[in-house]
Amino acid sequence: MADGQTGVAEAAAEIGAGSAFLSRDFRLYQTARLLVILGAEAQAVAVAWQVYQITHSALALGLTGLMLFAPIILFMLAAGHVADRYDRRSIILVCYAAQACCTLALMRFALHPNGHIWPIYAVLFAMGIGRAFSSPASSAFLPSLIPRHHFVNAVTWGAIVFQIANIAGPSVGGLLFTLPLTGFLKPWNGAAVVYAFSLITLMAFLVLVGMMRTRPVRVVDNPFNLETMLVGFRYVLRAKLLLGSISLDLFAVLLGGATALLPIFATDILHGGPRSLGLLRAMPALGALVVSLVMTFRPVKRDAGKRMLICVGIYGAATVIFGLSHIMWVSLLALVFVGASDMVSVVIRASILQLATPPEMRGRVSAVNGLFIGASNELGGFESGATAAWWGAVRAVVVGGIGSLVVTGLASTLFPSLRQADALTPESLMQANLQQSAAEPPD
Repeated sequence: MADGQTGVAEAAAEIGAGSAFLSRDFRLYQTARLLVILGAEAQAVAVAWQVYQITHSALALGLTGLMLFAPIILFMLAAGHVADRYDRRSIILVCYAAQACCTLALMRFALHPNGHIWPIYAVLFAMGIGRAFSSPASSAFLPSLIPRHHFVNAVTWGAIVFQIANIAGPSVGGLLFTLPLTGFLKPWNGAAVVYAFSLITLMAFLVLVGMMRTRPVRVVDNPFNLETMLVGFRYVLRAKLLLGSISLDLFAVLLGGATALLPIFATDILHGGPRSLGLLRAMPALGALVVSLVMTFRPVKRDAGKRMLICVGIYGAATVIFGLSHIMWVSLLALVFVGASDMVSVVIRASILQLATPPEMRGRVSAVNGLFIGASNELGGFESGATAAWWGAVRAVVVGGIGSLVVTGLASTLFPSLRQADALTPESLMQANLQQSAAEPPD
């Protein structure tokens, strides 16, 4: 056996269910992420309640999401270049320190309400700017925390941490919001208590990330201009493996997302109430969490591209079944498969994104990916609502699921490098990318 193959085999033998946690910095970072996502999800409950109490408007609630998403569109490309030009941990610390200031402002608004909504929107927009700059830096930061052959395991555990916090965060927020307040907290209200909790998680995040031993790294020294910001887009367009994986996720989620219509299904289709809606919303996260745990013991080792395509196909088929179902347990099971199949796709796509991208490009390529994913989530909800208004909720979900299946077939045909991607290693992924580039006629 050649030396390179021996090294790969030895590395593979070292990978266990918790291999990524052998790294001290990875343990600190995931603990910090768990806390800060928990706080952010709890805070979202308080923001929604506070906005609705002031306005009693569904549109005003929708605008809270827009305030957080708009900065991603405006600043993401610049943020990607910043992530490649400056030390990524420093960027993360600055952004989350700014988020802590924003949370402190929200807590002040809760303690001293003035009946105006625009200050809250302004703070949310500022928080969105912080998220726009921290997102590509965080994504590009992860590979530096662990050995290369532990990266897929690290991505899987990162997904588990996110799902746990995503499930628990709203419950924690609701619990804190309704606590009886006595003693020195008696003048406070539920929203202020939630913001205080979120502020504590942000401070803990800053401390834990500050304790990490990673050395400051400046990856590139390119000038900051439109040309350098667009390099990430140009790289993705040339790297067909990346373009295929990002496009597949964008259009599958854009067409197949049914989350925005769950209240309609819970009430009008399945004839349930708030408890039924809660169950429906929990099922995709449950499926994603279970599959994430399974993947720590049985990681994807071969045929990664084919597995991704199959799982996106399952996502579309499960969406169709959910749309056609009038039986609660069938709908719940379909949503479990929606979340489970999506999680496999997420882990594979995130691995491809980082391992098939040179270190000096990871910030800008992560920014492009973040822009696509943000667009698919936000526009997916709008698309679901618009098509449901035209065709009805059932037809909208079924057509969207069929659309995801069509997109999967097209991606398999248009991006053979995605279909041919085998092991989730830089060498294998680069080889798959080069094979398609060589097969295409020169410009």
